[in-house]
Amino acid sequence: MNVIVVGAGISGLATAWALAKKGVEVTLLEQGPIPNPLSASGDQHRIIRRAYGGQTGYQRRIGAAFDAWDALWDDLGAKHLVDTGFLIVSQTGRDEAVDYRQGLVDGGFPVEDFSPAEAAERYPFLDSTAIHSAAFSPEGGVLLCQRIAAGVRDWLRRSGADVRENARVAAVDADKARVTLASGEELAADHVVVTAGAWVLGLFPALAASLTSYRTAVAYLDPPEDLRAAWEAAPAILDVGGTVDGYVLPPVAGTGLKVGAGIHKVPCKADDRRVPEPGEGERLRDLFGPPFARIADYRVSDVVTCAYTFTRDEHFFAEIAPRATIVSACSGHGYKFGAAVGRCVAEGVVSGDRDAMRIWLEARD
Repeated sequence: MNVIVVGAGISGLATAWALAKKGVEVTLLEQGPIPNPLSASGDQHRIIRRAYGGQTGYQRRIGAAFDAWDALWDDLGAKHLVDTGFLIVSQTGRDEAVDYRQGLVDGGFPVEDFSPAEAAERYPFLDSTAIHSAAFSPEGGVLLCQRIAAGVRDWLRRSGADVRENARVAAVDADKARVTLASGEELAADHVVVTAGAWVLGLFPALAASLTSYRTAVAYLDPPEDLRAAWEAAPAILDVGGTVDGYVLPPVAGTGLKVGAGIHKVPCKADDRRVPEPGEGERLRDLFGPPFARIADYRVSDVVTCAYTFTRDEHFFAEIAPRATIVSACSGHGYKFGAAVGRCVAEGVVSGDRDAMRIWLEARD
């Protein structure tokens, strides 16, 4: 069996990896370099955690995600996960952070609770007067995206896969499993898997009925010097409480201190508005004060734009065509499942049971 995978973000890389392990002949096509800095999974790092609040289907699948990453580390010969644990901060006692904590409790996962004073003592970048409570869980951390992408790329090439960078796809024939490159070259296979992220709507415009592409951005910050050591030892922060849907990745393993907010997104085509706007980093930074003390003392060192696809209910999405499978495992929370998504898609393609694949991806049970 031979399969073409279109798109080398984490879903495409992991699908190619899982297919190759099943003995499938794989061609992986990426429109830019691997890792591609324009892709949603081309940034420095992403969070992995067990807390999922109301999305219980994904919380039940997170164990499979950790297992799949472990299998990938075995093949790569390196673990690109820093086990920082993760923190949840509530500003009001009624915000989404409370739901995340309850998800941990309901799942039987370890959680350590802190009062405002205890939280600020342990994490001195927090303003104790601005928070209601905090909770820590050790089962989570930081996935090093760029190292993962480069590692899987190299593993695939060593394993005999045809990995093509700077190979933009212009069209996909989902009925005949044919792909046309922007160069005019045509490729054929037994099956095509499309994991093109926000660019999928350029190949399949009809999917706009199910998927919306958004433009967002993250900011990298230099903390005040007296808080640098605290941040370097900090956990990932899943939620900072309040209404901004904010998250933080600590500066570990050579990465920067990254902040992002779910409210900082607008509908946008994948290639539009990719240059950061004047003052955008400062606007992002200021969303985090509270719960952080002295937020104005943090200097913005970089701003990185991203493009994501979302479904209305923020579940993953799969479209099944006669000889193609189109996957959007994103909705803003897909990276942590990347290795497991690849395994799931590869199993569905090879076994032919793509309905079971879709059920697993949508995680409605």
